[in-house]
Amino acid sequence: MSTSILFIPNHTAKAANALILARKLASLAQEKGLRAEVAALSDAAAGDFSRIVFVGQLPEQIGALPADRIAVVGLQEVSENASAALQRVLNESGGSAQSSAAAPAAALAAGATAAAAVSVASKPLHFVAITACPTGVAHTFMAADALKQGAAKLGYTIDVETQGSVGAKSILSEESIARADYVILATDIEVGTSRFAGKKVYRCPTGFALKQTDKAFAEAVANARVQGGSAAASAGQAAAPVKEKSGFYKHLLTGVSFMLPLVVAGGLLIAMSFIFGINAFEEKGSLAAVLMETGKAAFGLMVPILAGYIAYSIADRPGLAPGLIGGALAVQLQSGFLGGIVAGFLAGYLALLLVKHIKLPVTMEALKPILIVPLISSLAVGLIMFYIVGEPVAQLFAAMNNFLTSMGTANAVLLGVIIGAMMCVDLGGPINKAAYTFSVGLLTTQNYFPMAAAMAGGMVPAIGIAIATMLAKRKFTESEVSAGKASFVLGLCFISEGAIPFAARDPMRVIPCCIAGGALTGALVALFQNELHAPHGGIFVLLIPNAINKPLMYLLAIAAGSLLTGVLYAVLKRKDQAAAAPAIETVAG
Repeated sequence: MSTSILFIPNHTAKAANALILARKLASLAQEKGLRAEVAALSDAAAGDFSRIVFVGQLPEQIGALPADRIAVVGLQEVSENASAALQRVLNESGGSAQSSAAAPAAALAAGATAAAAVSVASKPLHFVAITACPTGVAHTFMAADALKQGAAKLGYTIDVETQGSVGAKSILSEESIARADYVILATDIEVGTSRFAGKKVYRCPTGFALKQTDKAFAEAVANARVQGGSAAASAGQAAAPVKEKSGFYKHLLTGVSFMLPLVVAGGLLIAMSFIFGINAFEEKGSLAAVLMETGKAAFGLMVPILAGYIAYSIADRPGLAPGLIGGALAVQLQSGFLGGIVAGFLAGYLALLLVKHIKLPVTMEALKPILIVPLISSLAVGLIMFYIVGEPVAQLFAAMNNFLTSMGTANAVLLGVIIGAMMCVDLGGPINKAAYTFSVGLLTTQNYFPMAAAMAGGMVPAIGIAIATMLAKRKFTESEVSAGKASFVLGLCFISEGAIPFAARDPMRVIPCCIAGGALTGALVALFQNELHAPHGGIFVLLIPNAINKPLMYLLAIAAGSLLTGVLYAVLKRKDQAAAAPAIETVAG
């Protein structure tokens, strides 16, 4: 039977919407050269239709319609992406859904009731997902919540595993993975995928899952690809083909993700040593000296860990040893975090090349990952770092450090403007992370101004938006005002993502206002010559004496930028937006 579809609009509360969307789906199907018709439930007859699609809701009684041909699409799903909704129906009719449709047919043959058969045939799609961002804090959990809410709205079921800074939570069960129709990997770093061998897997950034949740589900249904490998395969074997294509930025963020805990712990320990006086650590054996040395030890591991996990992201376990060694050599050759980045990519791609192209007899294959690949790749990385890469990168790093050390006020203000603005462009996204990583890397050279500008600028968006909800309360809904209060607390903690719900709804106004405030804050930090020794903690690091010089001026810089953002957005926000949003939701269904 050639593919033909009968669309039946059926929604008790939104009958007109269901009819419009059913006609839209039929038109799209006809554009694909398929036979498609729309009929009311009372007039519907199976005829020679190979698929019968209810648009809206499944009725309690389906009459004589065959259970094994029935599918359901929600109004919201069609409103967001009608093409993807249609493609899902077509995929189910010819793919994985046939097997699930076979169960109702068998049940009918065995004498089961039609109602039970329909219940199985029309079961909602089940998703499993993993969320993970570089810092493992805000985006990881906000994306997970967004996916759960989006699935509930679209009529799907979902289980989400978060791989955050405190490890994996809500770990996916084997049963949930086994019955999943699709897997969503909303990750900015590499995660193991061997569990999903044979499943349809869709990858996207955490920001996309958070800001465009419905579209993420639609694209997952339309574009997911079957994960290669077998369930018994090792993580490296199953994930390697995907890792190779994931790109420079994702590998870099994986390294940064593993590096950050060391930087934060080391920075705070060094800051704590200043409680006893700015030079108290010079007294050997004192608590201040112990804190300082412990913090420096953490900083000493920063570059090797960065390089090691960049290589791990590229080549899995075979890349870890040469990456760590390359990072240690970068420290030894004084090429800093720039040398560590180069070493990480060099080690990763060399290890990956060796894994792919070294062929050994089966009896010797076990030697490849534990002896041959680490030995050859480490040797190659060492030779290249010593004789080719190390010295030029060290000179570049030294030149950059000298420039930062000797720059005048005008140059410092310009750098502060750039760092502060970058921290506000995408609220925890790639540009924000690039500015933060640059600032963190300079902590090892005792250059503390960029870190001060980065943290101050990163606090502005969430605090500024909270101020706007207070200044122009009538322009915001009650839920937005409540979100503003939460945003204020997140901003104080140096979590820019508190402004994301507002930026997602009104990006053309929110983002420029945040950038303006961040740029002002960065410029003021430069003018006040603030220096920050701790890489995280927000406003609360000011509780540590001497963690930042001129704390009152630092607070003034943050307050000025936040106030600018708040006033600008309070003025620019359209008054009718709060009222318009519910109307849009009603039409969408």
